[in-house]
Amino acid sequence: MEYVDFSWVKEFPAAVTVCDVDGIILGMNDKSARTFAGDGGYGLIGSNLLDCHPSQSRNKLENLIASRRENTYTIEKNGDKKLIHQRPWFQDGEYAGFIEFSFEIPFEMRHVNNDGNND
Repeated sequence: MEYVDFSWVKEFPAAVTVCDVDGIILGMNDKSARTFAGDGGYGLIGSNLLDCHPSQSRNKLENLIASRRENTYTIEKNGDKKLIHQRPWFQDGEYAGFIEFSFEIPFEMRHVNNDGNND
């Protein structure tokens, strides 16, 4: 599989990491490389993201990749709250792996209901 062209997202202010169907990291943007600098940053490209996780997280990721389901949750780490969104991506209609988006978000967020019941 070819490496993904990341020119469109290089300086995007959220961490974006792309892996293939086996968990091999195909690309990451600057924010992702900074986030994972302690683990190798851009040097992680070509390695398996499953190797970067303890067994419990690794099992969850393996199941997620195999089932092709999306996964969304929030975390708090180093004083920041983040929204993590992982979802399958496709190339020419074929399942190609997963993309993880990691956004820093406020601890208190307004929720807007576009069905007419706004906060």
